[in-house]
Amino acid sequence: MKSKPPYFWPLLALVAVLLIDLILAPSFFAFTIRDGRIYGSLIDILNRAAPIALIAVGMTLVIATGGVDLSVGAVMAIGGAVAACVIARPSDCILNGLQLPPTAFYAVAAGLVAAALCGIFNGFLVSRVRVQPIVATLLLMVAGRGVAQLLTNGQIVTFTDKTLSSLGSGGTLGLPNPLWIAAFVALAVGILCRRTALGLFVEATGENEEAARIAGLRTRAIIGFAYVLCAVCAGLAGILAAADIRAADANNAGLYAELDAILAVAIGGTAMTGGRFSLAGTLIGAVLMQTVTTTILTRGVSAELTFVLKALIVIGVCLLQSPVLRSRLRNPA
Repeated sequence: MKSKPPYFWPLLALVAVLLIDLILAPSFFAFTIRDGRIYGSLIDILNRAAPIALIAVGMTLVIATGGVDLSVGAVMAIGGAVAACVIARPSDCILNGLQLPPTAFYAVAAGLVAAALCGIFNGFLVSRVRVQPIVATLLLMVAGRGVAQLLTNGQIVTFTDKTLSSLGSGGTLGLPNPLWIAAFVALAVGILCRRTALGLFVEATGENEEAARIAGLRTRAIIGFAYVLCAVCAGLAGILAAADIRAADANNAGLYAELDAILAVAIGGTAMTGGRFSLAGTLIGAVLMQTVTTTILTRGVSAELTFVLKALIVIGVCLLQSPVLRSRLRNPA
């Protein structure tokens, strides 16, 4: 019997949640067009899921190598803070000494470079110093939030640049820009992993790093690349979040983002022990998480129950993915 693809069960769960929405509120699937933009609950879900989907794409490769990155929320805050500081030039900001032109291009570039440096730091600790991934990234999770607060002096840095803000709140061809950006990044990473040998190298490293190294793979470089890519994705998500509200909030930006990203990867079918991974499943997982959140809020359910219901759905999907459970269900004896 042919096995189902990793994304089958999360996709089934997503369809089930959407069917519940269709039954309870048929207007949930309604669309309107205003000023050349498409609006509706489904578009809003995809738009709000874009930052987490970005982070989850990078997190997928990190987990596939046998690691985990708990610092993505802090890196998200750093990326947004750097971009906002470059373009707004708040007084007493240490980045003013770089004398970068206050344009959207340099703001985005600076934010991504800062995020990449965070990824290099994580990758160095994990691949070279051999610090446990959960410990290495926990260091940046704590310190990174402090760095973002130092950059902004603990204040919310606002800006009015229309070009930068359009990345988070603008639209192209009727759809929100964050959706296009997330789709482009996911497509690029997917092509890189499945049309080149990178995906195979990542899976081999995650399955057995020592065997992969003996086989001739540069496992340290592969692990380091995964952490850098994850950090850059998180930095880009932070820039989009800041652009959406035209402000960088170092205290709250990316808060608990690492949890949503890991949940998206887990229910998407990626092996949490390393090895096999599914980018398509990760994207479906990110959309599922946001769909559940939106459904809960629109139904008037207490927001405090969001995390509980998310956890129950994750447990259910993971149990359905378990070959042991499915085997016992087919053969109770």
